[in-house]
Amino acid sequence: MRKVVRTRIFTVVLTSLILLALILLSSFPGSPLNHLTSPVSAIFKPIQSSFRSVTGNISDFWISLTDGMSIRQENEKLAQENAQLKNKVSQLEAAGRNYEELKTALQLKDKFDRYEIAGARILTRELGTWFDVFKIGSGTADGITITESESFAVVDAQSRLIGRVLSSDLTTAKVLPLLHEGFAVSARVNEVNGAIVRLRGDIELKEDNLCVADQIPTSSDLRIGDELVTSGLGGLFPEGILIGSIIEFRDDAAGRKIAIVRPSVDFDNMSVVFIMKGLQS
Repeated sequence: MRKVVRTRIFTVVLTSLILLALILLSSFPGSPLNHLTSPVSAIFKPIQSSFRSVTGNISDFWISLTDGMSIRQENEKLAQENAQLKNKVSQLEAAGRNYEELKTALQLKDKFDRYEIAGARILTRELGTWFDVFKIGSGTADGITITESESFAVVDAQSRLIGRVLSSDLTTAKVLPLLHEGFAVSARVNEVNGAIVRLRGDIELKEDNLCVADQIPTSSDLRIGDELVTSGLGGLFPEGILIGSIIEFRDDAAGRKIAIVRPSVDFDNMSVVFIMKGLQS
């Protein structure tokens, strides 16, 4: 009995496999079985159509998957090339800026030929750093030694005043910018016999990149638009360094006349500063 059952199962499985093979082979266009099995194909045509649809969908899916992977790899390669090109452009731009700074520094050297001028790169450039002390890459090893009675003026390549050196260690120095409330310098109007005033930082104005000129002589005739330069008095700053321009007049708490000054230096776009180390022998 068991043998008969096994024989029947074997027959059913074999018949099913033969029919499936015939359906598969006859489903391909141009196959000889496509013509020989046409009566059977008519019966199994819906199954053949479904099979072709399924295999076609699988083929389309595989093609889409491989194309997508290829496109993704190509995009990654293009992104890397784009990043490399951007890096090269940035390096070229930086080199161009450094060249312009060095070229204009020669003009600075010509203008203050009696002073020893040393360039230094800015090390700190964080939000608000211009309103506080910031660091440069030059120190006592480069001759930047600060004492209670001696400091150095710091300017940009166009000889516009940035501030003064506050302190130094072996390889770095701290610069006090003119916007800082602790900064002050003797200044004069940039004209023959120009009035002498004091320029200082102001805690309320520094957020607007402005500073104050006070101690204005009552007999002076200051006007909006007048340029202020260092007076040379006091011995720390050479005479004639451009500071900025008067943009407004106000009265202080005591009723005295003060001037609001906008510095000429571009604090937002500097990478190199120049230290006026002192008179050459």
